[in-house]
Amino acid sequence: MLFLGAVVVWAVTTPFDRNGLVLHLYSSFWAQLYFYVNPLWHLKVDGREHLPWKGAAVLVSNHESLGDILVLFGLYRPYKWVSKAANFNLPLIGWNMRLNRYVPLVRGDKESIGRMMAQCERWLSRGVPVLMFPEGTRSADGQLKPFKDGAFVLSLKMKCPVIPIVLTGTAKTLPKHGLVLETSAHCHVQVLPPVDPSGFADVAALREHVRDLIAAEKARLEATATA
Repeated sequence: MLFLGAVVVWAVTTPFDRNGLVLHLYSSFWAQLYFYVNPLWHLKVDGREHLPWKGAAVLVSNHESLGDILVLFGLYRPYKWVSKAANFNLPLIGWNMRLNRYVPLVRGDKESIGRMMAQCERWLSRGVPVLMFPEGTRSADGQLKPFKDGAFVLSLKMKCPVIPIVLTGTAKTLPKHGLVLETSAHCHVQVLPPVDPSGFADVAALREHVRDLIAAEKARLEATATA
């Protein structure tokens, strides 16, 4: 039923909503139903005011779980996901990703990476933010992995801000190899202020600055949660 709803929203809004904002917000509600109906899952989102309703930006987040996707839809702000191409073949969810015109990526494939970067540039040029996991894949132990360059190349090339996003508690939502709801979870999303790329000499400097911001805020949130 939810996918049929997405098809109706797509059909009705496409003629006047060229960037798919309404469908994305519908998809956000769809994802948030997992939290609305599960009393063991709780989500807190802080810093939404740092996210644009209009205008190019590169959103970057740490990545711990499949549940990160559900949590980040809770931002209720427009953006296009960059997601591994295999997800677009999933029944219902993957079909909805195609309707939303999210951006597929085959990790390690240079041609796919090139297409992904080109698609992201097109969305950014239209004033639509993109959201990427700069670690490239989920962290198995919760520790922040090294960041890849792609998001920061886009920020510098398109002269748009990077907006760091920090997730905690999501590793306890969905297991790595399945969709079984195993435990209670207290998830927290903290959106940090935008980082202007113009103050950085190169991709590496911007990348490491943003990673340091995310690492410090993640450590603070985790310490607060266990205090």
